[in-house]
Amino acid sequence: MNHILIVEDEQHLADLERDYLKQAGFEVTVINRGDEASDWLQQHTPDLVVLDLMLPGKDGLDICKELRKVSDVPVIMTTAKVEEIDRLIGLEIGADDYLCKPFSLRELVARVKAVVRRYGHAAKPSQVAAQESLVQLSISENDTRACFGERCTELTIVEVRLLLLLRQHPRQIFSRDQIIDGIYDDRRVVSDRTVDSHIKKLRKKLNDINPEHNYIQSIYGAGYRYNVEPDVSTSQSQAE
Repeated sequence: MNHILIVEDEQHLADLERDYLKQAGFEVTVINRGDEASDWLQQHTPDLVVLDLMLPGKDGLDICKELRKVSDVPVIMTTAKVEEIDRLIGLEIGADDYLCKPFSLRELVARVKAVVRRYGHAAKPSQVAAQESLVQLSISENDTRACFGERCTELTIVEVRLLLLLRQHPRQIFSRDQIIDGIYDDRRVVSDRTVDSHIKKLRKKLNDINPEHNYIQSIYGAGYRYNVEPDVSTSQSQAE
C-alpha cells in the first residue's frame, strides 16, 4: 500500500484529501505546517507528497527544493496562485505535477494514482531486490538472534515477534494496538509506552549490527513500519 503525505494548512481541505485518498486505498499522513513537514521528511520516505505552496512555517517551494537535494519522491503541488510563472517555478524546482485550487478531489486522486503508477513502473523488480539485499536481516526465531552479514545481536522473544511481525508486511503501518495483538498471545493489558520501549530497545540492537540503516520507521500519529529501502542518512536516532 502506497503512503501519501499531505502538507496542507487548510484543515477542512486536508481532511477531505485524506478521506478521498484513503478511500482509494492509500495510507495517508497529514501535516499542516511547512516546517513540521520538512522535519518529518528528514525521518520518513512517503511514496508521494501532496504539497501546498503557501504554508505557515516554511513554504512549499522551499520544502520541494530541500527534498530534491536528497530524494526523488514525487511531488504534486497545490496552490491558489494561478499565474503561469508560479506553475513554471513549481515544475522547475522538481514538482512532478501541479493543481490549482479549487480542484476536484477526484482529479487529485486520479493525479496521485497516475504519478505513483509512473514512478512504480520506473524501478525494475531486479533493482528493487538488489536494493533490499543491502539491508536484509536474517532472523532466527529458535535462537532469538538477528544478523546482518556476520554481525548478530541477541533478541528477546517479544523483540523477535515484533521484528517478524513488521518485516512480514514491509511498508505497512502498524498501530500500537495492532502490535500488541500481534506479539502477545495471552491478550494481556499492555500500555502504548510498553510498545514504544520495545521499539526503542530493538532499534538500538539493530543499529549495533547495521548503523547505516533505520529498520523501523516511526509514522507520525499512526504507528510503526518496517523499512526495506537503503538509506544511509537514517543512522541518527529518532525521537519517540
